[in-house]
Amino acid sequence: METVQVLDKTFTKSISHEQIQEAISRLADQMNKDLAGKDVIFLGILNGAFLFAADLFKLIDLKAQITFLKVASYQGTSSSGKVKRLIGVNEDIENKTVVILEDIIDSGITVDYILKQLKGYEPKEIKIATLMFKPEAFVKDFKIDYVAIEIPNEFIVGYGLDYDGYGRNLKDIYTLLK
Repeated sequence: METVQVLDKTFTKSISHEQIQEAISRLADQMNKDLAGKDVIFLGILNGAFLFAADLFKLIDLKAQITFLKVASYQGTSSSGKVKRLIGVNEDIENKTVVILEDIIDSGITVDYILKQLKGYEPKEIKIATLMFKPEAFVKDFKIDYVAIEIPNEFIVGYGLDYDGYGRNLKDIYTLLK
């Protein structure tokens, strides 16, 4: 088992870069079918979703734009339960299909907050795509349209996901050792 040290925590490899890329490719294929003919704007959620958004967007064969929104709700290894909006939407999304790109959805608090904010911009529709989904931790009731990988309710780092700002640069995904 391959392990890495990030700050004061040890993590073990749980999802390989190849598995991540295969899952993203499946999502892109589905999106290319589902969203054909629509005016689409992808909305990547920073910081964590930047790698996912970049790799996915390279596989999108649609008339589409991409932009980013920065929010924060994590402190250390757990969600703070509060969301701070840091950088807002600068593009006109009225009457467009907005696809939120999130690195991970666990409780759903962050995406729920974003959905409420985006509705005021009057998009035609909002879709949600996530690289990782923790069904055991999910407490909200919105629909997640595209899930690349379902995972247990454990803390992970790598491929854009961090522990106190570190570990985003790992190409694989690692799970915290208990």
